[in-house]
Amino acid sequence: MSVPETFVDVILPVPLPRLFTYSVPSDMADIPEPGIRVVVPFGKKKQYSGIIFSVHKNKPKDYETKPILSVLESSPIVTAAQLNFWEWMAEYYQCTLGEVYKAALPSGLKLESETRVYYNPDYIQLDNLPEKTTKTLLFLSEKKVCTIQEINTFLGQKSSMPLLHKLMEEGAVFVSERLKENYKAKTENHLRISEVFRTETKLHEAFNLLEKAPRQLNLLMTLIQKTGGAGNALKGKSIARKDLLEENSSATAALNELIKKEIFEQFSREVGRLDRSEDEIQQKNTFSPAQQKAYEEIEKSFNNQTVVLFHGVTSSGKTEIYIHLIEEHLSRGEQVLYLLPEIALTTQITTRLKRHFGNKLGIYHSKFSSEERVEVYRDLLENQNYKVILGVRSSIFLPFHNLGLVIVDEEHEHSFKQFDPAPRYHARDAGIMLAIKHNAKVLLGTATPAIESYYNAQKGKYALVELKTRHEDIQLPRILVADTREARRKKQMKSHFTPLLLEHIQQSLDNKQQVILFQNRRGFSPFLECSVCSWVPKCNYCDVSMTYHKKMNQLVCHYCGHTVTTPSTCNACGSPSLSTQGFGTEKIEEEIKLMFPGARVSRMDLDTTRSKKSYQKIISDFEDGKVDILIGTQMITKGLDFDNVSVVGILNADNMLNIPDFRAFERGFQMMAQVSGRAGRKNKQGTVVLQTSSPDHPIIGYVVENDYQTMYRTQIEERQLYKYPPYYRLINLTLRHKNKGIVEKAADELAARLRAIFGERVLGPQEPPVARVQNLYLTRIILKFEKGHAPSYVKQLMNDATNAILSQPQWKYITIQTDVDPL
Repeated sequence: MSVPETFVDVILPVPLPRLFTYSVPSDMADIPEPGIRVVVPFGKKKQYSGIIFSVHKNKPKDYETKPILSVLESSPIVTAAQLNFWEWMAEYYQCTLGEVYKAALPSGLKLESETRVYYNPDYIQLDNLPEKTTKTLLFLSEKKVCTIQEINTFLGQKSSMPLLHKLMEEGAVFVSERLKENYKAKTENHLRISEVFRTETKLHEAFNLLEKAPRQLNLLMTLIQKTGGAGNALKGKSIARKDLLEENSSATAALNELIKKEIFEQFSREVGRLDRSEDEIQQKNTFSPAQQKAYEEIEKSFNNQTVVLFHGVTSSGKTEIYIHLIEEHLSRGEQVLYLLPEIALTTQITTRLKRHFGNKLGIYHSKFSSEERVEVYRDLLENQNYKVILGVRSSIFLPFHNLGLVIVDEEHEHSFKQFDPAPRYHARDAGIMLAIKHNAKVLLGTATPAIESYYNAQKGKYALVELKTRHEDIQLPRILVADTREARRKKQMKSHFTPLLLEHIQQSLDNKQQVILFQNRRGFSPFLECSVCSWVPKCNYCDVSMTYHKKMNQLVCHYCGHTVTTPSTCNACGSPSLSTQGFGTEKIEEEIKLMFPGARVSRMDLDTTRSKKSYQKIISDFEDGKVDILIGTQMITKGLDFDNVSVVGILNADNMLNIPDFRAFERGFQMMAQVSGRAGRKNKQGTVVLQTSSPDHPIIGYVVENDYQTMYRTQIEERQLYKYPPYYRLINLTLRHKNKGIVEKAADELAARLRAIFGERVLGPQEPPVARVQNLYLTRIILKFEKGHAPSYVKQLMNDATNAILSQPQWKYITIQTDVDPL
């Protein structure tokens, strides 16, 4: 009787709506299991590394299966809990499992296709070839085999494919694809006493042998000393080669002699890239009465609720409560995930958590190298050192085994939302689902809750715990409103600064205190304008003006990254009268340095924080008092803690409020309230100067009074009236094509098909505020659904409608992007 064939469904890193099924060769000793990586063929020539989703005996009826080519490990690299979470994410956020796979695994664990070029030694070189071709052939003949990237570098150009195609036609080279493992373990050379000399008798012989070689004898004694004595050395304990030589770098020849005499044995040992230095563990601080009450309420709420919304004013000591909760869950043998919206925040909180949890704390974010992220991932997978993970949104994809608590700090922040590419998930919401699947608890902490979260707390879906007083009796800041319109009318404005703000900055500097200036726009100026004909430089590929960056002397598109050198004359009329309009952080920095020449000024925005340690340097310099005035975008508003900040300046509140978005007032309130919370010292009230041309705007009043409840009530009434979240769910469909007419016609037909299914829940199509990005025209359709509709059913109906569009020849090059719960 024949044994039934075994098949596996494989998740591939491509946006396929279905999983492909492959057969397991009969000669494979062990049948692979879900979560294991395999290499499989795809199409005519391609190979991919994929993740096994399921193992079964059901042969597909619609196509002939291909066998898997190889299995990459003996145990799963993705757990069953992760696969279950991926499946939920693909369903809820209306994407494919392949897209989730690409987002979830660190790139070092994904094998990538690499094109390799082989030189044909039998090729007879032709005469009169172009110089570049001859140089390339010489290069290839010496290398024998190389990558496309190596050829590009040699030629000094982005693509060498046209030249390679010609060489392939002539038979000079062969090209093949192979899968390349990205992750390489970091190793270092270690030394130990070789096995032959690991007895007291043989070690004594070694000492006698080296009597006339004092340098070699000294190295042997150093190794014994550094490994903790003769007992450890005889057991084969090793030491890094560099550590043995650190005190005597000139002893390399002596060391090589010891290896040659087989007294020492040198071997390669894998070492981690992550900081494993041991710090002295500090005890947690004692609670204030208000903190103790909040902590007890949270613990009590967890008895009945999965999610607790912790609404604590800025500087109320929320982080200390988090530390106590983490310790409680660690004592039960559970893991904790601590989510933050911004990499900048991890810099400051890492130091604080490291004091309490030492090497149990792991950090995970995109500024870490791929290799470092792989090591954190593998550590958790093998359930080794890390018990607390501090990270940004991608941390939800890590392989937790016994997750007990998820803390989402600054839960209101829209930085938790992934915009591109898919899956376009919200880490707060996905983190709640992750916790539910692990039977864990969730704490959402913030001083300015998201309206959806506060609504859920009011309705009893979440528990609500409030902490209304600042820690150690620090007073809430005094907020002063500066009317920029009135100041301009009276000609009192000095550039972009009111007299009130300048006066308070000077007072703070005189008192040896620090200042934070917030402007939610980077660059020097939002745009340039010709004062003669009003021409404005625009991006060639996007429907937006280009931002002027003075330091780089470039105009930069903040949508596609296109850059051009700043023109000296107007492209339209030839006039040299180009002037800057508006202002960004770079311009504020320049002007502050001119107005306060004695002040030490620093800037924190996307342009100054591109490297891994740039956040840490800027924040630590400000903490250490090396910077007097810190200028920044919204990344300085989020939970950073500074002891000596007495003045915060909000330079342009109107920018945050005058946005065509139903969330604009909520976001404006949150940003202004959060940045205001950076002001204030123990026993001394801080001051916030809020510059606006609309001092009577209701949101400005709510910020001044720190009145979250009234802001919430006014906004929730509007949300209900106009059918917005939290009463309705939104889904955005964005169609893209290089031809505006084609994308508009396709959008009209898609909207008609959707209306036939969903009726008045379909709005649009309409152009978004930026209607062209990267040379593609955009049109958007919005769907509004009442709460309670099953995501899987909605996804199926929407896919049927979009597939009907994309299957038509005239629209096959249109792309349709789905964004569930857009921000």
